[in-house]
Amino acid sequence: MKLLRYGEAGSERPGLLDADGTIRDLSAHVTDIAGKALDPASLETLSKLDPQSLPAVSGKPRIGACVAGTGKFICIGLNYSDHAAETGAIVPPEPIIFMKASSAIVGPDDDVLIPRGSVKTDWEVELGVVIGKTAKYVTEAEALDYVAGYCVAHDVSERAFQAERQGQWTKGKSCDTFGPIGPWLVTKDEVKDPQNIPMWLKVNGKTMQNGSTKTMVYGVAYLVSYLSQFMSLHPGDIISTGTPPGVGLGMKPPVFLKPGDFVELGIEGLGMQKQTFKADE
Repeated sequence: MKLLRYGEAGSERPGLLDADGTIRDLSAHVTDIAGKALDPASLETLSKLDPQSLPAVSGKPRIGACVAGTGKFICIGLNYSDHAAETGAIVPPEPIIFMKASSAIVGPDDDVLIPRGSVKTDWEVELGVVIGKTAKYVTEAEALDYVAGYCVAHDVSERAFQAERQGQWTKGKSCDTFGPIGPWLVTKDEVKDPQNIPMWLKVNGKTMQNGSTKTMVYGVAYLVSYLSQFMSLHPGDIISTGTPPGVGLGMKPPVFLKPGDFVELGIEGLGMQKQTFKADE
């Protein structure tokens, strides 16, 4: 299934994308794409619905973040061997973990605001993993049982805030609108192999990133298991799993985003995002 949330920000309704690309309203069956709705039993019930029996949504509504109620937005740094190489970094012996504030989450096509004082706003297309049930001390073999599905995540980053200011990476990752998610939450049954999915990103029509989850250092199952050793993962939590090469920081000379730039990004089978970057005044 392709689950989504549509409507004005703060008033989104749960929906399902049918085989013809029509949005179907799920409000009669779940209150939101969040919490218990992400449990395997709930997803199984939703999968048995006939999409044609659900009300069709007219027009072209705004698409919101594909999951609500996210308590933790966990990101993995330098998790692609080829991205680590372009930045001159050494592949870490354990996953690099940092948090992105949940207040950064926006819809896939919402405007992204370049924060005041920014000089190095950058792009990163990433595979997002959405947790479906509470995971604590799970093994790698059972880890995917705790995954509800996958989505496109854009880990927008301000590199000067991230690396040139004192402290940790979080402040360069958590600016308002720096976490576009969606358009859809694609349930895991539709993703045959999360470690073999092409992904791409364009800036003003020019391809900057063209990679695959094949070059991940630490795969999805490993990451879910690893993180669950340190903290419980709850329904709606998102793991953003790292980015392939082609970020602005790695260019020679580096290239960063400015107001008016248009970014498109996507992952095969998971949809695409389109964002205009604007100054946060």
